[in-house]
Amino acid sequence: MRLAWLFRILRVLIWVGLLALAGLLAFALLRPGPEDLPWTPLALDQPIGIFTGRKLAGLRDDPQQCQALLGSAGLEATAAPPFGEAQCRVTNATRLTSGQEMLALSPPDVAPACPVVAALAVWNWQVVQPAAQEILGASVARIEHMGSYSCRRLYGRSEGAWSEHATANAIDIAAFVLTDGRRISVLSDWAGEGGAEEAAFLRSVRDGACQLFSTVLSPDYNRQHQDHFHFDQADRGGMGWGVCR
Repeated sequence: MRLAWLFRILRVLIWVGLLALAGLLAFALLRPGPEDLPWTPLALDQPIGIFTGRKLAGLRDDPQQCQALLGSAGLEATAAPPFGEAQCRVTNATRLTSGQEMLALSPPDVAPACPVVAALAVWNWQVVQPAAQEILGASVARIEHMGSYSCRRLYGRSEGAWSEHATANAIDIAAFVLTDGRRISVLSDWAGEGGAEEAAFLRSVRDGACQLFSTVLSPDYNRQHQDHFHFDQADRGGMGWGVCR
């Protein structure tokens, strides 16, 4: 009886050992990069991975680390002095030095929250530029926006939840100007009237943004977004999910 019991324990241990060995072999073969592991530090020049978006959103709690990441990636950026009052108090706004090609925003004097700037940088380098080259055959020279900070509630209502724009934790992207002079705008090109390639490019960069921002809203969401993409880094309680429409 005791011998049979020992054999059962031995079989269990053998199976556990085999499963552990299989797991180690799978890990060694797949060798996930640091961007696919939740405990590795974020670097803006890494490929986009499973946890990149959550790491970018997590920079809300570490403004100094956020600024350091921008600098280590080669971006010239400075922390703007705090401004605004009450629900519209902004403490981590970041202004990019105008004229740099790594992330050329137009107008250049915008100062979103640092996690928004960090996500914009990754989006531009690893989503926008590759999509522009592949689909349109040119690079993006600058990205036109409709602003970041606006002390208001959602949709400008007199009551209800405050917009992420109230703390500069958002930015609205309107158009892309290519190095060959073409201008691709959300308003004019989303429906494909200006060309199928332009519409495909806009959908590609919208979809890519969903891996990096907590919230991505496009013309597919409602008429209020027919002329821009809304990106923000809203705090969703660490649930690991976002809004992508």
